[in-house]
Amino acid sequence: MGIGFGACDFSAVAAPSAAPTPTAYNQRVVSTILPFRLSWARRAGAGAWFAVAVALSIAVGAYGQAAGQSGDQAAGGQSTADHGRILLVLPFDNGTGQPSLEWVREAAAELLSSRFRSAGFDPMSREDRLYALDHLGLPEGFHPSRASSIKLAQTLDADSIVVGSFSLDGKDIVAEAQLVDVPDLRMTPAVTSRGDLNQMIAVFDSLAWKLARQLDPSLNVAEATFVAAGKDMRLDSFEQYIRGISEPDQAERLRHLDQAVKLSPDYSPAWMALAREEYNSQQFDQAAAAFAKVDRNGPDGLEAGFYGGLSLLFSGDYPQAEQAFAEVARTLPLAEVVNNEGVAISREGRDGTALFVQAAADDPDDADYHFNLAVSLKRHGKTEAAGNELAECLKLRPNDSEAQSVEAAWKQPAAAQSAAGSDAQANADPLERMARTFDAAAFRQAAAMMDQMDSARLAAFTPHERAEKLSAQGKGYLDRGLLLEAERLYQAAVAADSKAPEAHAGLAEVRERTGDDVAARQEAERALKLGPSADAYLVLGRLDLAANRLDKANSEAGQALKLDPSNAEAQELLRQILDRTGQRR
Repeated sequence: MGIGFGACDFSAVAAPSAAPTPTAYNQRVVSTILPFRLSWARRAGAGAWFAVAVALSIAVGAYGQAAGQSGDQAAGGQSTADHGRILLVLPFDNGTGQPSLEWVREAAAELLSSRFRSAGFDPMSREDRLYALDHLGLPEGFHPSRASSIKLAQTLDADSIVVGSFSLDGKDIVAEAQLVDVPDLRMTPAVTSRGDLNQMIAVFDSLAWKLARQLDPSLNVAEATFVAAGKDMRLDSFEQYIRGISEPDQAERLRHLDQAVKLSPDYSPAWMALAREEYNSQQFDQAAAAFAKVDRNGPDGLEAGFYGGLSLLFSGDYPQAEQAFAEVARTLPLAEVVNNEGVAISREGRDGTALFVQAAADDPDDADYHFNLAVSLKRHGKTEAAGNELAECLKLRPNDSEAQSVEAAWKQPAAAQSAAGSDAQANADPLERMARTFDAAAFRQAAAMMDQMDSARLAAFTPHERAEKLSAQGKGYLDRGLLLEAERLYQAAVAADSKAPEAHAGLAEVRERTGDDVAARQEAERALKLGPSADAYLVLGRLDLAANRLDKANSEAGQALKLDPSNAEAQELLRQILDRTGQRR
């Protein structure tokens, strides 16, 4: 089976050129082109965040120098720049001849992108890809040729493209894919994965592992961990989700997404897609409820918080809106978030001036933030300062009719306003303006910069300290069931210090959860040779309980409780052992 890129002739494709000049595309939720490498100043009003980026860059550089430029090894040998890790995964070609399986084209791209992201790569989102197609004047369902695929990747500034296809062999689905190195216009050998059609998620997860190993041969995350990442995903729910994001008719999209969340109530991407649809339909109560279901620690968490806050504002639930924006602002206080938090506070009848000051300072070229600050200052008796801010608003946007009416009303004496009636009074005290768009790219850029800073901080630690920090981060992912992310961090901890017991204990639990009992026991025993570990004893205890070695399991549970008497998992393990032996009353 061929992918269609086989003997690929790239002679007609222009070599990658320098990044084009950034262009502002306002009123878009999706990121602009070149989302990872363009300057943060690509949109009007991003000056303050550009300054933050510069400051973070300086800080990263300072940490790198202090650590002897050892940052490349801070996270398992990866450079903090991570050049070459930006990927464009294209929908796979349907080689089955069955229209009912067309949804698998998009499903393949979604699954591979998700696993690549968990493994530390930077895959472009579906929104990025669709935006680039629109930018190039191509329809959403366009099937790229060899040359147009490369052009698409260059438009998005991707380092590599993933192209693939799938077919049926009896009851099996056979998936095949190749990587295209965009700068060098070179292709890797094809990799293949196959399995029962009903297990297609595992098939694509296995394919993702093989491609990830080609992208980064030093990646030491096990294939079983990639496959385990999707083991709890229901195929019927996933199909409904994919149909829900790809159907052209909105009613059909809503129907499929409703079904997806009913089948899998904890599937965050489906809730996010459903919330977007309801928000765009101005069903703000339903949208707010759906946004609240999105995992706040996931890739959509900040955007869900922002649009959830807007939904609550439109619904009139100002206290909850304030809380939603404040939660987002604690992570990354962009001007639009801080502004909207101020709007919510103001609608509650409280003073939001301080937040409007912050928004206008963060993005001084946005007329709306100066308008809001002017209105708030005027409302609280600071007339001269309010007039200055309103003048700045009109300087930035001379044709702003509302601001012109407000300026005229403010110049009238109070008695004249009263005589003129309610319209004049409304002009004198208008509502503050909401920021209705979310710059997802700015958030991603800020998060990437902060990740670089974290890596630089790690580089300044001793190898043992670095291993402890990475293991603690891995434990956080493990507790949330994110095995792929957890193993990547535990492996980085082992690379930093191979004698760190907590790293080996963490790997033992990852292996246990992926069903590799032999490797789990080996890692747990290795951890205990290096130092005492309640987590390692717990892994051994659960394995021995499953094997009906009750005396050993009881001893291991007891050892875990000696190290951590309040450990709930150890207490539960001991309860299960006593139940099995009949000793529990």
